[in-house]
Amino acid sequence: MRAKDTFDVLMSTTALIVDAVFIYIGFITATWIRFDSGWIPLYRGYPPQSLYQYGAGLATILFLFIFLSLGLYKRPQVGHFIEKIPRLIRATGLGIFLVITLAYIINTEPPIARMVVFLSFFTVNIFILIERKILFQLERHWAKYQASKKRVAILGTGPIAGQLKQALEQEPRLRSRLIAFFKTNNDRLDPHVPAELVKGHIEDLPEFLKNETVDEIILANPSSLTHAAMVKIIVQCERALANFIMVPDIFRVLTSGVSMQLIDGIPMLGVGTWPLDRFWNRLTKRSVDIAGAWLGLILSIPVMAISAIIIKATSPGPILYKQKRCGEKGTCFTIYKLRTMQMDAEIESGPVWTTQDDTRRTPAGKFMRKYNIDELPQFWNVLKGEMSLVGPRPERPHFVEQFKEDIGGYMWRHTSKPGLTGWAQVNGLRGNTSIEARIKHDLFYLENWSLGLDLKVLLRTIFARENAY
Repeated sequence: MRAKDTFDVLMSTTALIVDAVFIYIGFITATWIRFDSGWIPLYRGYPPQSLYQYGAGLATILFLFIFLSLGLYKRPQVGHFIEKIPRLIRATGLGIFLVITLAYIINTEPPIARMVVFLSFFTVNIFILIERKILFQLERHWAKYQASKKRVAILGTGPIAGQLKQALEQEPRLRSRLIAFFKTNNDRLDPHVPAELVKGHIEDLPEFLKNETVDEIILANPSSLTHAAMVKIIVQCERALANFIMVPDIFRVLTSGVSMQLIDGIPMLGVGTWPLDRFWNRLTKRSVDIAGAWLGLILSIPVMAISAIIIKATSPGPILYKQKRCGEKGTCFTIYKLRTMQMDAEIESGPVWTTQDDTRRTPAGKFMRKYNIDELPQFWNVLKGEMSLVGPRPERPHFVEQFKEDIGGYMWRHTSKPGLTGWAQVNGLRGNTSIEARIKHDLFYLENWSLGLDLKVLLRTIFARENAY
């Protein structure tokens, strides 16, 4: 094994060992709560202690195999810890299900208490999430002191290349070192791309690969190259044993899933269906929306009541603000918000984006917008079926008419219900930000929808503050 892999292997092994310890502790804690804490009455006496000790050990081994199969020990791990939570909970749920199945097959005497298994789902989850959070932070901290393991070259010098440079530098666990940039067709130099690292045009890449060791080559903008040129680069990377990856453009995001059908022997290719085109997925999402909207309304009533009093006391006008937005299939509906702007804020300017230092906001409006309090009445839109908890944010008809003509792929975001929050919003793309970037995030969400992704977005919404003005 090469020395450069040592850190990742160490982190993966550490995670496995620590997981094993805390999974076992989780099961033992559930046993203690059931039989020793005195919180739950005993009706059948105290069971053999060894039964649950051995059972916890067997369940721990089973859990580790599940975690391995779900890729929870792959390194390096990147992103935010909150993104890992849904997969960890799903892995624990699957583990508990298999434990129940195994207990039924083995049929121990006395049988394993169902209450212990039920409690184990919560105790194991609590211990695993706390342990993983600590390990996640430690791994990120330790990675800062490790030597770079990947030498990376980026094809492109434009805005996407600049964003890539920043992203790679801000993620120490990748341990990447940028060694070169190459210009592609019509590339301009982004301010974040160091001029001294630009090693020429893309035609100079073969010569560079002969003289330098490169582990990874990233194509920042595939649309800047022809198909033949891209194939040529892939072949060059193969000869240099360099990994080739690229940032997908909007077209590739749209066509990452392709469907084929035969009509009288003639093959027909088309864009694949979205996950939410399937009936059961839509039914599942709608069921979660209804339950989540009821819960959201109940929990937010005190917050909305206090906000209503503050709005009335600090600014003349109604408490609620109603506005037309475009929903599924482009159908217009009325969205509800707590009013954060002065009355008739757009009477002179017409429809415009809110800006960071917008003087039209009321005294309380800035605070409410920062913490998404003004969006709480939209739980009612979700209950009515006009919106979903998660999805592309609904836009005003004025901007829809403008963007659908100017920006390719924009109307694809209307193939499902708009969301109270969305993948673009939790990534800071809200307000006066790039529409093209928003579309890429919206289409990514629609193509990769799952309940786990919805849960990830909802959790990140709690902490999403970027561009909230």
